[in-house]
Amino acid sequence: MILEQNHILEAPNKKPILLDISYEGEKTNKPVVVFCHGYKGFKNWGAWHLVAADFAKAGFCFVKFNFSHNGGTMENPIDFPDLEAFANNSFTTELDDLDRVLHFLAASEVSLIAHSRGAGIALIKAEEDPRIQKVVTWAGVSDYKAHFQIGTDAFQQWKKTGITHIENARTKQQLPHYWQFFEDFIANEHRLTIKRAVQQLKKEHLIIHGSADSTVSLKEAQAMHQWNPESQLIVLEAGDHVFGSKHPWEEPTLPTDLKTVVDRTIRFIQ
Repeated sequence: MILEQNHILEAPNKKPILLDISYEGEKTNKPVVVFCHGYKGFKNWGAWHLVAADFAKAGFCFVKFNFSHNGGTMENPIDFPDLEAFANNSFTTELDDLDRVLHFLAASEVSLIAHSRGAGIALIKAEEDPRIQKVVTWAGVSDYKAHFQIGTDAFQQWKKTGITHIENARTKQQLPHYWQFFEDFIANEHRLTIKRAVQQLKKEHLIIHGSADSTVSLKEAQAMHQWNPESQLIVLEAGDHVFGSKHPWEEPTLPTDLKTVVDRTIRFIQ
């Protein structure tokens, strides 16, 4: 496998994007798959490198990237040294990031795969962008607004102070979100409504979710399948949010559930 690691996508007045490209043989004339990570995620998380290798072996050009404001830097893309960037992230920024990646690849046909929160970004982009042919969501969220938990004490405190924090269980960092994150959502709510995108989606959509996902409920996958009955839904019995993976992943092979997810996804895209 050939791995072109840490391409830097620069753009005026924007934070750079870091991406990896994996393939076998010649890079040209291969179907392109772009992978979008989730919340508190990054392109080098867990077993994503083995996922990339499996897609490369199957004949794809597999691209994984870091959203520009995910908290990583060019020098340290794995942890979260840039908390100011993390605090200033937004869903519209991530949509713009994905567009920049697609523009860089210059492919007329692309399939998207997205994990967790990235699923909403992939679905919204798939609905509005003719370059995207198929979309696959792994443990994906179905409703950004619901995850804000509007009306709770924590939400009111966030509005009052302008900042809230979420602990990263792995690094123990307190990751900040500025109030602008919610303001950006409200200003772009129609575009950022995943239900609208799924109902209007004219592309093939595969939904894969674990029945024991404690982070994103299986009900969110079932809702997406209901909104688009043409979609395919695969439920992994006892599967968790990361399909048996973890960070770091030091085994030479994929965990059983994630291997199943990858194999089913490859068959769907092929």
